[in-house]
Amino acid sequence: MRLIDWQLAFEQHLLSETSVANSGFAATLLGGPALDVDTGLAIYHNAYLSRLQEVLRHDFSAIWYWLGDEEFTSLTDAYVRRYPSAHYSLRWLGERFAMFILEHLVAEQSAPLAELARLEWAFTLAFDAPQGAPLTLDDMAQLAPEDWPALQVTLASSVQQLLCRFNTVAIWRASKDESEFPGSQALELAQICLVWRSENVCRYRSLEPGEACALAGMVTTGWSFSELCTELAVTYAEGAPLQAATWLKQWIQDGLLERRAP
Repeated sequence: MRLIDWQLAFEQHLLSETSVANSGFAATLLGGPALDVDTGLAIYHNAYLSRLQEVLRHDFSAIWYWLGDEEFTSLTDAYVRRYPSAHYSLRWLGERFAMFILEHLVAEQSAPLAELARLEWAFTLAFDAPQGAPLTLDDMAQLAPEDWPALQVTLASSVQQLLCRFNTVAIWRASKDESEFPGSQALELAQICLVWRSENVCRYRSLEPGEACALAGMVTTGWSFSELCTELAVTYAEGAPLQAATWLKQWIQDGLLERRAP
């Protein structure tokens, strides 16, 4: 048997649903006085699955908190069978977990659970994102007065946005606090939750509708600062420039923005 064929046979054994090895593959191996071939291969098979589930428990600890050991193990076992690890780094193992939940469970169960999975995955993406060059208050202090009206920004590289239709943030927070499960509930009004990394710490907060629209106008539609003030004038009248400056300062203090390239 060529090395590549043996490696593929070993991979097939690890990914199979049973820990009992193929007899032809097992025959290529030698056991020892303390461990026979079949037992050794079963240990490898079970340890591989156990390691994958350990990674998922870490990356989706709030879902584990919600479901408990038995249901979480059942769900993640089905997940790794459906979507085996395909990257050399286990960091990407949970990339399709939210999508799998929608596929695997009925809608009543899957919608809030998948939203929680997306929130937890957002923390992973934010933590591993490139450093980028977020604007600082010092940068703004050095901005010439004539450059303020045309100022355009975009989101910093670590910022993730999630539309929450359920009390997902409250469930996530309860899991971190190890407090009583609050129960899943639909929100009366959906909210935008931001997740980002600042000084190597992941942070999050939900936005009120007005702030969410203002931020989207700048980073998605491409409003300049003067256009932001114009849009806010509909609601805030003469107070629009002050409100625009207040939000902009908050976004920059949080480390959410980078200057958009000309």
